[in-house]
Amino acid sequence: MLFDGVGFRYARRAPWALLNAHVSVSPGQTVVVLGPNGAGKSTLLQLAAGVLRPTGGTVRDRPPVVGWVPERFPADQPFTARGYLHGMAALRRVPPAAADRWIERLGLTEHTGTPLGALSKGTAQKVGLAQALLVPPGLLVLDEPWEGLDAQARTLVPQIVAEVTTAGGIVLVSDHRGEITSLPGAVHWTVSAGTVQVTAAPPEPRPGPGDPDEVVVEIVVSRAEADATVVRLRDSGHRVLGVREKSEPEWEAR
Repeated sequence: MLFDGVGFRYARRAPWALLNAHVSVSPGQTVVVLGPNGAGKSTLLQLAAGVLRPTGGTVRDRPPVVGWVPERFPADQPFTARGYLHGMAALRRVPPAAADRWIERLGLTEHTGTPLGALSKGTAQKVGLAQALLVPPGLLVLDEPWEGLDAQARTLVPQIVAEVTTAGGIVLVSDHRGEITSLPGAVHWTVSAGTVQVTAAPPEPRPGPGDPDEVVVEIVVSRAEADATVVRLRDSGHRVLGVREKSEPEWEAR
């Protein structure tokens, strides 16, 4: 996907929120969008998702399936959480089970009968995340996806990002919390005064032979306990290097 000289302003005589942006991202890549408040991060993400149309320039080669999660999910709608997600599944032409999978994974089961407007901000944000993932997205755009989420749900976001990129999708995510900035292979787009600069993410420090004070301990837990285990480990001050499926050849008894 290519931003080809993209510019945007919200009114004809308004200042440019973004000017002559020329950046690109490849399938399987994560872009972390950084910058101070008001710099144009949300504008850039909305242009990427197709929510806004450029005032100048063109966004080229946008994948056909886009998942978009705004910073605040628009919960003022006359649906329950289940009704909304099942309705979105129908619009996406996938069975209700596609919604039920994300309802369970994101911990929304107890809220399925709750009207959207009665949900907390964090729970509404989970609904917004679920709707973006009903169909595997070729482009997933997340605008501060952690806002209001509980600790357990926050651990899922980097996992979901990794799943999308492993499948060949593109992920653009703004992150003022610093929870995903060190994702291996991520590229940083820094937005400042309407311009976009590209830098590679610094490598995450990892223990090795030259680091005698650290060791790597691998643990195996059930799928149902994985998210809570990650939360407990991080709360205890441990670094979690990754979460992966159990591979039989690698994990067979030695």
